[in-house]
Amino acid sequence: MNKSLKVCLIVSAVIILLLPLGLLLGSVSLLIGDVWQSFFMPKDSLEHFIVCETRLPALITSILAGAALSSAGLMMQTSFSNPLAGPSIMGISTGSSLGVALVMMLFGGIAGALGRFAIIGGAFIGASAVLFILLFFSSVVRSSDALLIIGILIGYLSSSAISILNYFSVSESVHSFVLWGLGTFNNVDSDSLPLFALFCLILLFVSLLYAKSLNVLLFGTAYAESAGMSVKKARSGILLVAGALTALVTAYCGPIGFIGLIVPHVSRMLTGTSNHLRLMPANMLVGALTGLVCQMISVAPTFSYGGMLPVNAITPVLGVPVILYVILNRRKILYFN
Repeated sequence: MNKSLKVCLIVSAVIILLLPLGLLLGSVSLLIGDVWQSFFMPKDSLEHFIVCETRLPALITSILAGAALSSAGLMMQTSFSNPLAGPSIMGISTGSSLGVALVMMLFGGIAGALGRFAIIGGAFIGASAVLFILLFFSSVVRSSDALLIIGILIGYLSSSAISILNYFSVSESVHSFVLWGLGTFNNVDSDSLPLFALFCLILLFVSLLYAKSLNVLLFGTAYAESAGMSVKKARSGILLVAGALTALVTAYCGPIGFIGLIVPHVSRMLTGTSNHLRLMPANMLVGALTGLVCQMISVAPTFSYGGMLPVNAITPVLGVPVILYVILNRRKILYFN
């Protein structure tokens, strides 16, 4: 049994063990028996609402979102041959935030169910706009470093536009936008979950299909072209899938930072390989576990005093040590050599 398969099995087992515990955590205390019985209770019962309509969708969302962001981060790091590339670095998350800022601050967020769809739509439009700009430059610019810098600059421009909107908006709209920007997996309820899960699983499957292309890109652009690969086409496809995964998660959960940046490094350390045929599945599972742990910490009464901590208050605590390790040991990291 190879090391990556062992990692997949162990991480999968941990996720399965943590799920029941996650159903117990929250501002309302429930016993194991209450959780089990809630699945058979009427839909209008309090226990059924807490477990089946709130906690379970949030846990599943955290698993899918963690896997999606981790896959996006891995594809970007390999595509740009840069260990510090990630969904937030490329400006896609900031583009989503700009789309949501336009909805909330120019149109007041729009009330009710329409407001929810408007926020999701705004996030997708903002991310898509940045993604298409990046795809355009990827067809013109050959250097992956130059394309990475372009993504960072686009992110700065989007942040500047958000700051201008903040300045001219009323305090209520700014407050709503700030809360959305903190990130949470609890925005996806049982009604929204099927659609989110469907798109997420489709994109994750497509990302697996790019494993061989990512392996070729590990050897550099010259090798990939000599092997008959169209580097521009491959990089555009990879960027499209990674951008779509990032946009999907940001639209439903807000801009979640660090997961897409740190999990690929942790996955490589655990599996000891850069072969994406083995690394990609392990990376998805480690990302899923990371998202699940973040969700459990955010709702645990010990940490959140009966409320919910924002996910983006937790991910830096987990992510900064990993990033510091990567920076301090960059000469020893041979992912892209």
